[in-house]
Amino acid sequence: MSSASARKGDLLRLSTLFVRTLREDPADAEVASHRLLLRAGYIRRAAPGIYTWLPLGLRVLGKVEAIVREEMDAIGGQEVHFPALLPREPYEATGRWEEYGPNLFRLKDRKEADYLLAPTHEEMFTLLVKDLYSSYKDLPLTIYQIQTKYRDEARPRAGLIRGREFIMKDSYSFDHTDAGLDEAYQRHRDAYERIFRRLGLEYVIVSAVSGAMGGSRSEEFLSPSPIGEDTFVRSAGGYAANVEAVATPVPDAVPFDDAPAAHVEDTPDTPTIDSLVELANARFPRPDRPWTAADTLKNVVLAVTHPDGTREVLVVGLPGDREVDVKRLEAALAPAEAEPAGDADFAAHPELVKGYIGPAVLGPQGAQVTDPQTGETRSAVRYLLDPRVVPGTRWITGANVQGRHVFDLVAGRDFVGDGAIEAAEVRAGDPAPDGSGPLELARGIEMGHIFQLGRKYAQALGLTVLDENGKQVVVTMGSYGIGVTRALAALAEANHDEKGLAWPAHVAPAQVHLVATGKGAEVFEAAESIAQGLVARGVEVIYDDRPKVSPGVKFADAELLGVPLLVVVGRGLAEGVVEVRPRAGEARQVGVDDVVEDVAAQVEALLA
Repeated sequence: MSSASARKGDLLRLSTLFVRTLREDPADAEVASHRLLLRAGYIRRAAPGIYTWLPLGLRVLGKVEAIVREEMDAIGGQEVHFPALLPREPYEATGRWEEYGPNLFRLKDRKEADYLLAPTHEEMFTLLVKDLYSSYKDLPLTIYQIQTKYRDEARPRAGLIRGREFIMKDSYSFDHTDAGLDEAYQRHRDAYERIFRRLGLEYVIVSAVSGAMGGSRSEEFLSPSPIGEDTFVRSAGGYAANVEAVATPVPDAVPFDDAPAAHVEDTPDTPTIDSLVELANARFPRPDRPWTAADTLKNVVLAVTHPDGTREVLVVGLPGDREVDVKRLEAALAPAEAEPAGDADFAAHPELVKGYIGPAVLGPQGAQVTDPQTGETRSAVRYLLDPRVVPGTRWITGANVQGRHVFDLVAGRDFVGDGAIEAAEVRAGDPAPDGSGPLELARGIEMGHIFQLGRKYAQALGLTVLDENGKQVVVTMGSYGIGVTRALAALAEANHDEKGLAWPAHVAPAQVHLVATGKGAEVFEAAESIAQGLVARGVEVIYDDRPKVSPGVKFADAELLGVPLLVVVGRGLAEGVVEVRPRAGEARQVGVDDVVEDVAAQVEALLA
């Protein structure tokens, strides 16, 4: 709000406020936001990845929610609220009861009926609209909620950034045409930009993959941060994408009519790419240049667990100078999960000779099996190739015999894969897929994700309406999420120093932290008068009125709590002045009779 008269001021007294600050960093706090929110008494840990919100934390959280709510209402969103405890059946209908795998909290009631703690609510929104609407005249519609979500993260970390219980705004658009979905998507995209600007958060919009959500177009809003879990790329020419969504530019096929025949050579003691390249250059030198790791074909053996629990051995073939990026791999295989193959996996496939695996025993070249369910023939070991492995490219790779490799093995002539996969790491300097220049890598905290879901959920759950011609059509949907608690953590990450938090004024628990230092009654009387004057002007004040606490402790707490403006009533009172300074700035002396007007004007400017 821009008018002081429109704001409601209030007063929090530290002598009675339910807060305890900590002088030392908690042992389990890994990142600044986690450490400082705990130390400043905004949150307390209840269990791994689960936090209790204290009064100051709830004030900040409420302001973040208010900004989100105002912008959602401004684009015509209507707020609803679903339960977090949900029945199994809708999620089974869409396949997500299984697809979510171990990340889903599942439980049974006393009648042995299956329930879940909702990680997201697409199914429930879809069924609600199906229950109430039946005509295209009811659409377009946007409804949203701000609700607690639950995901059984295997490795909760970084406090609020990756928790098992978190607060999210999720909204859904419903249209009967694709054009309507495009318009709803753009409205949400614009609203998200306004939300993050109002919060004071730097953000980057990147192309993303839909994953278990499904759908077509998908973008993430990331807050650049070195502690972010998401890696994204951008180019000087404007390309930006989550690393999972980067498509490798596919080289042109290479003519191989004059390529020499593949030949197997003894390469003892070369189980690694580096050892293989060293031996190749020593014993089989090229006439044009030295061999490099990029000339080798690395075959990485993985174990893939599908949502129904079946385990599959999969091999990914990629240039030897690249590593498999697990996040890109799992995005490509979603909803399945992948991990390095174990001893039992290798024992089940004795043809896979560790360190010397080659295409001859993989994919279409290898053994074939018949699927008992479908009767279809498929590769016993599925073989997926990096997009750079195009026809005509020549490789050094394993010969499936201990101590032997094959040279001049030509893709498309000597081997093929079962398909392609984007699983190799993306590196700085790689070309952008759109030709806009080399990529640079950065890390970010995911704060929002928007999807064009299309008709996946409406089709699965039977959400149709009658169109203009009286024909039943399947509704098309969009899904739009903001991590509210995660956005708060991102704000703390971006706004702190070595002394504590430094909140932007729009989300701070108060705008002014008033400190009374000294033992005389006149100091506390003057501070009380200033506090009441500021509250009357619509200013939110934290007043440190603790009578027997030293000035040093009071100042340390003020810096830790991170309120934008500090007002100190102390020794200067004898000369008729008090000290006013920003959380991180120079102090000014202001006359005691002028301080309320002065500070209220500063607050007004900060909130403008």
